[in-house]
Amino acid sequence: MNLPSPARRMLLVVGALLLVAPFVTTAADLLLALWREFGPSWCATPALQAPEGDAPFVCVQVFRRPSIPLAIAVTLVLLALLAAAYPAVRWCLRPLRDLVPVIADVGPQNLGHRLRPGPGRDELAVLGRTIDEMMDRIAVGYEAQRRFAADASHELRTPLAVQRTLIEVGLTRSLTDDQLALLAAQLLETNERNERLIEGLLVLSESDRGLLTRVPLRLDRIVATVLDAHRGRAEQAGVTIVSRLSPRLVVGEQVLLERLVVNLVQNGLKYNRPDGTLTVLVGTDPALVVENTGDDVPPDEVAALFEPFRRRFGKRIDHSGGAGLGLAIARSITRAHEGIITASSTGRDGLRVQVTFPTVDTGTDDG
Repeated sequence: MNLPSPARRMLLVVGALLLVAPFVTTAADLLLALWREFGPSWCATPALQAPEGDAPFVCVQVFRRPSIPLAIAVTLVLLALLAAAYPAVRWCLRPLRDLVPVIADVGPQNLGHRLRPGPGRDELAVLGRTIDEMMDRIAVGYEAQRRFAADASHELRTPLAVQRTLIEVGLTRSLTDDQLALLAAQLLETNERNERLIEGLLVLSESDRGLLTRVPLRLDRIVATVLDAHRGRAEQAGVTIVSRLSPRLVVGEQVLLERLVVNLVQNGLKYNRPDGTLTVLVGTDPALVVENTGDDVPPDEVAALFEPFRRRFGKRIDHSGGAGLGLAIARSITRAHEGIITASSTGRDGLRVQVTFPTVDTGTDDG
């Protein structure tokens, strides 16, 4: 794309107007002269001419033309200039109008189309590069949504196929009581997996839409409540929970913050080892840290853990399964609260997840 700059066109038009401006009064004087010479006139009051001898009376008519003020003449000249400048204005804006059909043709079928204006510094080049960058972000988001929909369809199709198979087996064969019990247990397990997946998708959708309410909340109290609810599960798994919770305010929604903490704690327990440790810290910066002594996570695989339906199939002390949405939901909730969630690993002895939230100046809490 190599379009002339509208700014240069406007400079040319302005320069032409400045050259014409000194002649406005001259044009107004010329307009007045033409008016006096060729303008309309009307008949004045007739005058009677006295007769001479036997000559008849003669009616003399006097024609006069009205005069117009100079200000009106100048105004008329300026209006004429504005009318003449309208095509020039359209000429200046033509490069922008030329972009309209190019942008209008962009859609899901050609998200790879780019303007590629080059390295220029004029406003069209800057606009073109901005549009290209916007298209890059849209393409990434669209591809992520498409991949998410495909993954969700696959995740739902697999357990539904299992359910269908189990039901067909039950209908085509005579089963004993033990076999029926086993079949019912398998159907129940598959149904629970579907419920977890659908619940995870709903939470992810709600967190992606943003926050409906924003109130100051004590993150340390939310974390303490979640840890108390998981201590029994941790004892059964042989995991020791270590916590240091300092007062910390976060502005947001309590339900979503609770889900964030629950997901991180459950992930830390699930991918841990017997006699391992789950360390949970609440402070100012970072606001929340959850660290476990579990699977050895290669550093180059850490970023992928936050993608939907990504699971690591290492050793687990909790084999209840999951939808693969725990960390994806945690990331979405963190973003909704204008925070940042990161994970780090040395390649051995577990994973460290930390969450940073904006600081709250007020000292008001939720009571």
